[in-house]
Amino acid sequence: MIGAHVWDNQILAAHRDTNPIPVSPPIPSLSSNLSSLPIIVSSARRLSPRFGFVPAAVLRRRRCRPAAAAGEICPVHMAKPANSIGRSTPRSNEGMRLIFSAVVGVMLGYLFGVSFPTVNITKLHFPSSIISYIEDRNSGITTQTLLNHAWASANRHNKNNSDSTSEEVPKIYVPTNPKGAERLPPGIVVSETDLFPRRLWGDPSEDLSSEPRYLVTFTVGITQKANIDAAVKKFSDKFTIMLFHYDGRTTEWDEFEWSKRAIHVSVRKQTKWWYAKRFLHPDVVARYDYIFIWDEDLGVEHFNAEKYIELVRKHGLDISQPGLQPDKGLTWQMTKRRGDQEVHKVTEERPGWCTDPHLPPCAAFVEIMATVFSRDAWRCVWHMIQVEWHYMFNFNIVYNSGILTHCLLQNDLVHGWGLDFALRKCVEPAHEKIGVVDAQWIVHQAVPSLGNQGNAENGKAPWEGVRARCRKEWEIFQTRLADAEKAYYLSQGITPPNSTLV
Repeated sequence: MIGAHVWDNQILAAHRDTNPIPVSPPIPSLSSNLSSLPIIVSSARRLSPRFGFVPAAVLRRRRCRPAAAAGEICPVHMAKPANSIGRSTPRSNEGMRLIFSAVVGVMLGYLFGVSFPTVNITKLHFPSSIISYIEDRNSGITTQTLLNHAWASANRHNKNNSDSTSEEVPKIYVPTNPKGAERLPPGIVVSETDLFPRRLWGDPSEDLSSEPRYLVTFTVGITQKANIDAAVKKFSDKFTIMLFHYDGRTTEWDEFEWSKRAIHVSVRKQTKWWYAKRFLHPDVVARYDYIFIWDEDLGVEHFNAEKYIELVRKHGLDISQPGLQPDKGLTWQMTKRRGDQEVHKVTEERPGWCTDPHLPPCAAFVEIMATVFSRDAWRCVWHMIQVEWHYMFNFNIVYNSGILTHCLLQNDLVHGWGLDFALRKCVEPAHEKIGVVDAQWIVHQAVPSLGNQGNAENGKAPWEGVRARCRKEWEIFQTRLADAEKAYYLSQGITPPNSTLV
């Protein structure tokens, strides 16, 4: 190997003699001992007296210039270093190492994946702190910490079930849960809610200093603002106040301090029964003992809400209303205030109006302008108020010497007159559970409200067309209720009783 090195030096010297190149003086220690170094000079680079190291291919071209000029064969191409074959070995070894590393990595990954426990994503129990992390990423809690907690919880669950003989995790199915919640454990199911406003901060258990026990709702327009203000002041902080705005105007009510605590719902040209069906579901108002669903045109100078509740409880009334001052706004004798008693449940009507003294309108009957329901009674009544998409107008119509009251909605009927006659279906015995509280009485002011929003046709005023529609719908409602009860009794093999008619 050293001989090959000396031979290369001889060629280099001959080349210098033929083509002298001016160079700087060589480093003495390097030039004097170059021939005796026990190393193998790589064929890739050679020592250059001028530049230090130059590529070997350049040196070969320089060596072959004299031989090529004389027509001889360049000796550089005739002799190759002895180790030229083995110079590719390091690169081959490097490739083998890469292949080996890849194979080992794949094998280790496979073994790791097989050995890792199977985790159902539904069993990842994320801590409640994830909510605060999402809201405040500067809290110092990292996503990795939360996920580690969840995976640890899942692993503990798998470990606890590792001794089970079943291959699948037991399924949860509780048929007694509310519809749609059968797959949930009963301990997590909350089927009811409330209308209590909550804070956005602090301990949830400290949100409410006291829980209102009663709910009162008014369907209102801004023109009756003063009247509603007077009415609301008759209800203490034991009542939740809820306003349904049929005119879409809500901000004007902020001048009242109580309005800032009230719940406001606004949809244009709808009535209290449209709102009640959508926002007073029995499971939403289940925390309230009594629900007041009132109109906006009621005078309450002689009314006290808490004393009213005392009388309702005392006399066992599930559906009731305050007595009406007989001066005006009176349609039925049943709702007329009596000054000599606290409550009355029966009355005498005009001849021929009552086929049974225990049936409406002589008993088991109240109007719907200022109705009060117990929790259980409302759960039943709510299912009869099946309001559809139609508009309904909140109005009063002068009819002879009296005032025709507001209309209820049932299915596709716009007004649904007659439903007040059907309230008795929700309590038993109805003539004992429905009554009028005389000791706490109100005045029906008979404000037309939205009555004039009907269409004038054939020379008739808008309200006249609405009245005709109400009468027609009363007949439709009576027929539907009678047919529904008849179909039920026949399906049970029972002869329908005559008293099912309203």
